[in-house]
Amino acid sequence: MRRFRRIAVVVTVLLIAICFVVCTWASFLGGASAGWPAGVAIAALGYIPVAILGFRLKNPLLRVMAIPTAVSVGLLSFAFVASVVCWVLKGIVRVVGIPIQNPLIGYSAFGLALAAAVYGLANAAIIRTTRYRVTLRNLPDGWKGKTGVMVSDIHLGNIRSVEFSQRVAERVKALGPDVLFICGDMFDGARVDLEACAAPWSAINAPMGSFFVTGNHDEFADSPKILEALRGAGIRVLDNEAVTVGGLQIVGVHDGLAREDREFRHVLAQAQLDRDRPSLLLNHQPSHLSIPDEYGVSLQLSGHTHKGQFWPWSLLVVAVFGPFAYGLNRLGGLQVITSSGVGTWGPPMRVATRSEIVVLEFSGA
Repeated sequence: MRRFRRIAVVVTVLLIAICFVVCTWASFLGGASAGWPAGVAIAALGYIPVAILGFRLKNPLLRVMAIPTAVSVGLLSFAFVASVVCWVLKGIVRVVGIPIQNPLIGYSAFGLALAAAVYGLANAAIIRTTRYRVTLRNLPDGWKGKTGVMVSDIHLGNIRSVEFSQRVAERVKALGPDVLFICGDMFDGARVDLEACAAPWSAINAPMGSFFVTGNHDEFADSPKILEALRGAGIRVLDNEAVTVGGLQIVGVHDGLAREDREFRHVLAQAQLDRDRPSLLLNHQPSHLSIPDEYGVSLQLSGHTHKGQFWPWSLLVVAVFGPFAYGLNRLGGLQVITSSGVGTWGPPMRVATRSEIVVLEFSGA
């Protein structure tokens, strides 16, 4: 029932956005050409059933339909912003008294929206590398100068699948990490060949280990099968537990438990972290940060936010997560690194954000 309500809310919001965009287009560019935004709107609405069916069925047709419908959602988002801009500019023109006609405003706003969407598609396909120098107090000598790679939000599903997994894994392997951290949302929730998607990661030989915790999307699907596939690729799944590697305490908390204060505290209490030694926490979302700080965690690695992917969603992400929406930040004695992720969710677009693999260079305080 709760899921049905969420779907109803999403559909209602989409319908309101569609009406606003189509009416704005007709007002500024003429009703005869309103078929263009209407077509995009219909395709965007198609993303919802395609995504829902993808959670239940593995069908090549769904993958064919997933990409254009997801792109249409992105186009609709940019068109909505363009529509707002049209009415704001029209108001300014009236107040100032500049003789600018509606078609010029419409073509300019919607043209820029289309250009932003095309750029967003190209930009999201480029994988960059972001580096952080991580300074931890009492870091063991065996970790000083070591290189870690952090990957999150790959979102393997009907939009990006085995080929993308292979591409990202090859980039990670080329970096030659001493340790690999995968901070959730390896999968998008759609039914895919889990073993085939996980297989490329078996080629990464990180001497100090490869570690994984689930993200919220990993838990949309059959989590046990996902974890089994990743273990088969040689990745250590941290099942709400702590391990010690060369003197560094590494804790992993799956997203479902990390979102519950009581359960989150229980896992960290059970870990019995030594506050005189450094510790690293894998937690998909950069939230409930006072809890790891309370238990003396030195560094948390997170993803989830995607940094919003593109405006105006980036504003929403900052409103929810504040400064911890992206980058290296600190809360008390806790350092937090939040990645924008290497993949995308929904529209495969990025504007003012980037698809990234994070490289960590460890050093002692």
